[in-house]
Amino acid sequence: MQYLRPDALKFDKDGLIPAIVQDHYTREVLTLAYMNAETLALTIAEGRTVFWSRSRQEIWRKGETSGNVQRVVSVTADCDRDALVVDVIKAGPACHTGAESCFFEPVYVSEELKQFTWQALYALIAGRKTHPQEGSYTTYLFQKGREKILKKIGEEATEVIIAAAKADNAETVYEISDLAYHVLVLMIEAGITIEDITKELEKRHVIDHKVKQERMQ
Repeated sequence: MQYLRPDALKFDKDGLIPAIVQDHYTREVLTLAYMNAETLALTIAEGRTVFWSRSRQEIWRKGETSGNVQRVVSVTADCDRDALVVDVIKAGPACHTGAESCFFEPVYVSEELKQFTWQALYALIAGRKTHPQEGSYTTYLFQKGREKILKKIGEEATEVIIAAAKADNAETVYEISDLAYHVLVLMIEAGITIEDITKELEKRHVIDHKVKQERMQ
């Protein structure tokens, strides 16, 4: 494969180039940061994202203090060679607020064209924890804590069983949706990501003969 030489990139007057960081598994945009020639070289050499902090005017290795390191899969330049997309496998939340992505504040959404994604719902719920909103049920659950969240999951699981036992598909779908939402709340409370679940499911090649392991007493 022919690789573009770093010196062929177009850095701005401050010697910087914007780097859009995206999740390798979900394709979700995680953050927008900046690199200079030195931090780009360090990123390639170390295999992890290394940025230039414009506010601190210093090299910034993502995850150096938080542990949320981003391992680099690829770096790709756009057609004008003045912007980068950095594909990463992340070890934890990308945002300093604790959210999986820095992009979780809706500005505009087309009701006609919008599509549901688990990642978007996860980010929205996470935003209610990091940025509590008065009157928000999700914020209320986080404030009450794990015991309350677990209680709600138990209640919703029971509702799913009742609806399914009645063979009422519409009600079952409704109750499963409620259960899924509360499970996402628990995941965020526990620090479990959608990627964690995806990776676990990817390891399970046998689904027809799966035997649940029981804890030895």
